[in-house]
Amino acid sequence: MNSKHLSKRLNKVADYVQAGARLADIGSDHAYLPVYLVKEGKIDFAIAGEVVDGPYQSAVQEVAREGVEDQVFPRFGDGLEVVTEADQIDTLTICGMGGKLITEILDRGLTKARFPKPPQLILQANVYEAGLRRYLLSHHYDIVAETIVAEAGKFYEIMLAQYRDQVSDWSEQELQFGRYIAQNQPDVFKAKWQSVRQRHQMVLAGLDQAQTQAAKTKHKEFSRLIAEIDQVLED
Repeated sequence: MNSKHLSKRLNKVADYVQAGARLADIGSDHAYLPVYLVKEGKIDFAIAGEVVDGPYQSAVQEVAREGVEDQVFPRFGDGLEVVTEADQIDTLTICGMGGKLITEILDRGLTKARFPKPPQLILQANVYEAGLRRYLLSHHYDIVAETIVAEAGKFYEIMLAQYRDQVSDWSEQELQFGRYIAQNQPDVFKAKWQSVRQRHQMVLAGLDQAQTQAAKTKHKEFSRLIAEIDQVLED
């Protein structure tokens, strides 16, 4: 993968970025996404934020190699600390990390006056998707679109969220499995949750003979999770 040829996952993220957006890509790694969007003419300003020196240097090199130094600005810093009010950022992409870490980045950064208005969020969590959905809705961010991508044996859920004074109500099942994915992409949705069920079943089998209270508690939890997956897959 490079900025000319994005992964399927980042291509879907790019699809959600509106033309003319002023973007901050947090955890940008090689800055592939913002460089791609600039080269495609979809945006003309982006920050590529990185908190690790190696990926930050890779972003600097990619931006220079593609000749977009006046449009994509690699910045070294923790989360949204790389954004200033003068940047006039209206769109955030945070992808390829755990959902809990994404919520922590948002919690630390969105509360500070760095944005002219609450930015649009495009998020892809590797784990903890339900917790991320719950966080967004509790902070006035309605999830207006979701998609799922299967790539190299893994499944990636991507969410588009917009700030609203009043958000829609989501059931516990929707928080866990998403509201739109099963309807719009039933085959990939089914494949993902069959895979998750198989992993849960392996854990459950390992707990069958355990006698400790902690093991019994885990056994009960994984049994519940499998039952929830079975119910969704049957619907």
